[in-house]
Amino acid sequence: MDRERAKREIERLREIIRYHDYRYYVLNSPEISDEEYDALMRKLEELEALFPDLVTPDSPTQRVGGKPQEGFVPFTHARPMLSLNNAFTEEEMRDFDRRVKRMLGTETVEYVVELKIDGLAVNLRYEGGVFVRGATRGDGTTGEDVTLNLRTIRSIPLRLFGEKVPSLIEVQGEVFMHKGDFEKLNEERAKRGEPLFANTRNAAAGSLRQLDPNVTAQRKLDIFVYGAYLIESPWYPTTHWELLHFLKDLGFKVNPNAQLARDIEEVIAVHREWEEKRKTLDYDIDGLVVKVNNLTFQELLGATSKSPRWAIAYKFEPTRAVTRVLDIEVNVGRTGTLTPVAVLEPVEVGGVVVRRATLHNEDEVRRKDVRIGDWVIVGRAGEVIPEVVLVLKERRDGSERIFTMPTSCPVCHSPVVREEGEVAVRCINANCPAQIKERLRHFASRDAMDIEGLGEKLIDQLVDKGYVRTIPDLYRLTKEKLLKLERMGDKSSENLLQAIERSKKRPLARFLYALGIRYVGEFVAQLLAEHFGSLRKIMEASFEDLLAVEGIGPKVAEAVWQFFRNPENRAMLEELEALGVVPEEETAEVAASLEGPLQGKTFVFTGTLSRFSRKEAEELVRQRGGRVANAVSRKVDYLVVGENPGGKLEEARQKNVRILTEEEFYEMMGA
Repeated sequence: MDRERAKREIERLREIIRYHDYRYYVLNSPEISDEEYDALMRKLEELEALFPDLVTPDSPTQRVGGKPQEGFVPFTHARPMLSLNNAFTEEEMRDFDRRVKRMLGTETVEYVVELKIDGLAVNLRYEGGVFVRGATRGDGTTGEDVTLNLRTIRSIPLRLFGEKVPSLIEVQGEVFMHKGDFEKLNEERAKRGEPLFANTRNAAAGSLRQLDPNVTAQRKLDIFVYGAYLIESPWYPTTHWELLHFLKDLGFKVNPNAQLARDIEEVIAVHREWEEKRKTLDYDIDGLVVKVNNLTFQELLGATSKSPRWAIAYKFEPTRAVTRVLDIEVNVGRTGTLTPVAVLEPVEVGGVVVRRATLHNEDEVRRKDVRIGDWVIVGRAGEVIPEVVLVLKERRDGSERIFTMPTSCPVCHSPVVREEGEVAVRCINANCPAQIKERLRHFASRDAMDIEGLGEKLIDQLVDKGYVRTIPDLYRLTKEKLLKLERMGDKSSENLLQAIERSKKRPLARFLYALGIRYVGEFVAQLLAEHFGSLRKIMEASFEDLLAVEGIGPKVAEAVWQFFRNPENRAMLEELEALGVVPEEETAEVAASLEGPLQGKTFVFTGTLSRFSRKEAEELVRQRGGRVANAVSRKVDYLVVGENPGGKLEEARQKNVRILTEEEFYEMMGA
């Protein structure tokens, strides 16, 4: 076959394959068998192998390929991808409708109602009808270029078709994973001993941000397109409804469940319908997206810095289920706080089997009047933490028992106290076994003293056998004692003792955090370490001295001062020092004197980073003489923005703090 004939045949095969891809992946209505499709693809691959110069990026054979990437580069969207405000009630939706009408000066507004897919928002750029670039939403202005991974999604057309193909267009959509594919993926990960994805959204996000496109291709992601910015086009729609049909005509997969609503009452009716119908879908949705249909109206309404005024997310009520309270137990935390927990008849809530639910504190139990034996509605706060939402009092039969908060610790039987103005009940025995276990877990954790090998089960054994009753006891452990524990051999005992020895020389900030002082997290610990420089100076500091530390308020200062005034705590610290546990001094002056490009510069981080963990990124800053803060202020030099940033981004803009993408931060570090 000569080159010209091959060229014509290659184009013919590509058109046929694109058509059948559209039928199969977009319309879910295939016209040929898998065997016939595979034969067409093989023929195209053979011809392209014979004439490699005829291979083009939009060929169906080019969806998956290339070596793993080293990282993702930033991509700036032609128009910001704003987030949506949320509404949860019918009245909130009517308020939204009233605002829209008032701003437009009209009595009638038509809406488009779409399913709110629980996935990852992306932007697709097409030039001359060919897919050239795709990116995650990022901070709304700049996302990460994930083009190679998006090409693997079969429902994303590599070339548009139809008579009205724009010469330049950016399309927005939601990448998601079907429930069946999610279950298969977790089954495979379980077999390989890998951690499971919590839900379909996390699975989709993790799959799309793989550095190796071949891994993404195996995850069977899908997409629904819901919007576009037509930059250069021979035709422009006048309504959002027309836009959705236009996108479908171009070859995009548009959710078939979108509906037109003549007014807000029809919108509310659609929401009621989908509250129940969503269970029948093979993908997760967490509400509806309601948009003003008229595009001219959308332009007139405009947007705030964060959200469009012409659209809103009408969320579903958090997933709930009915079950029974079998008992109410009390847990004791490392600070001595007693927390009542409802023991439940196992029930599935939002795809997770729930057996226990927090009741928070004594006041909350009284307010909700939760009793042992009650039938209750259980929900997941933030779709994560199980909690008792409501007691079904009408189902009581008189056998229910009123719960009473214990007056002594359920673990050590010491008296408990409730300080004035607080809801928490606390055990005041510093040597309470429950507190000791929790304190030891915290003390040994990775972000604190980082004692590798000292896990939860081993701590339970050490405390239960009486080998460890206080933190200093860790540093008195011997190989002889460790060998008496379950699953502790010669090598593992040596490794643990070496890890304990290494922990004696940790930075002061990590040591302070490890002590578990109330209100002292990693950030406050760093502030204290930099300001005072040594443990001895912190121990001797007055309340006024502590209050003078920038970023520390009265409540934190009081907690730190009280901790170091306590004779038992001071004795423990003296004991640790005698055992060789001496934290390394660190001050702001020392940090500033380090050679590097970041001397005297302060960084804040927001969102999820892809190249580093948050700890690694912060350490890079400190190694180069910089400082890491927890909140945005005018003294902050840089805000580093990752995926799904929080409110710090807007604060930084208002305070004129320089904003860095992760890629810019990466280059600055010279990493």
